Amino acid sequence: MSGEERAHDARDGLYDRLKAYEGKPAAIAGRGKDPVNLPMIRHWCEAMGDAHPAYRGPDAVAPPTMLQAWTMGGLSGHQDRSEAYGELLGLLDGAGYTSVVATDCEQEYLRPLRPGDEITFDAVVESVSPRKTTKLGTGHFVTTRMDVRAGGELAGTHRFRILKYAPAARPAKPVEPAKPVEPVEAVEAVEAVERPRRPRPVVNRDNAGFWEGVAAHRLLIQRCAACGTLRFPWLPGCNDCGAGEWDTVEAGGEGTVHSYVVMHHPPFPAFDPPYAVGLIELAEGVRMISNVVGVPYDKVRIGMPVRLEFQRVDEELELPVFRAVEDGPAAGPGEGER
Repeated sequence: MSGEERAHDARDGLYDRLKAYEGKPAAIAGRGKDPVNLPMIRHWCEAMGDAHPAYRGPDAVAPPTMLQAWTMGGLSGHQDRSEAYGELLGLLDGAGYTSVVATDCEQEYLRPLRPGDEITFDAVVESVSPRKTTKLGTGHFVTTRMDVRAGGELAGTHRFRILKYAPAARPAKPVEPAKPVEPVEAVEAVEAVERPRRPRPVVNRDNAGFWEGVAAHRLLIQRCAACGTLRFPWLPGCNDCGAGEWDTVEAGGEGTVHSYVVMHHPPFPAFDPPYAVGLIELAEGVRMISNVVGVPYDKVRIGMPVRLEFQRVDEELELPVFRAVEDGPAAGPGEGER
């Protein structure tokens, strides 16, 4: 914490009041809305592309990373949050830290969860950070720790961290004097000046090879060197056998729309909603998420054939997208709308 931030905390006494909530309950006697069950496990594995045999069959266990899924409140929200946690968030809101973003989580797995397990949980406010200044704005990090139990036995812990912050003011962009141009050129010039750039993809040591392929107009899929299983997105190890060695195969570019959504909200300045985002099943058998182009957003259909192409977004960034090549089977009215 900088000297200025320490001085600010000392002046208003807010941090001392926030610290007083450490150790107080955030959720009391919570219960999972459903027991651990095979349908949810199957949906999770299909969405994640995880075909590990331990997650299916009569002796199936739940993937460990589903730990939080059994405690979530769903669209109806949480009914088990404590009064103290509500007070803490209200105190931050009252101090001007009205925005919130989840920053990270940590999980520890103590025993497998099996179909039929009844889930209960309690949560505590583990820590509240001093005042921090981030690129998003200034605020406080709040960490809660949830203890998840199955049949009364501790099955895992889940730490969840949020930042409650006041958004940073955006610097005003200098406005250059406009030069006389034709009306159509004027519109194009305004769009070129005002349109923000697309967010940059996160490139790390696990997926750098994929983005190198995109730059060369190649869509590369990982292939396990031990069992030959293809996987996408790129991962450091094989979901099927756990091996860490792999090579790549190049996708041919043919695919179909396995599922899709039409994005209307929230609006992002660099995008032009509404637009279709598809879960594309490639001919090689793996699935990836990308935009569906070449047809109006309301004409995208499940089963529609598509073909890979590379779309230049700006002077630095190209992305793989999928162009519809013909009409596929009709979906129900409004299917996939968001």
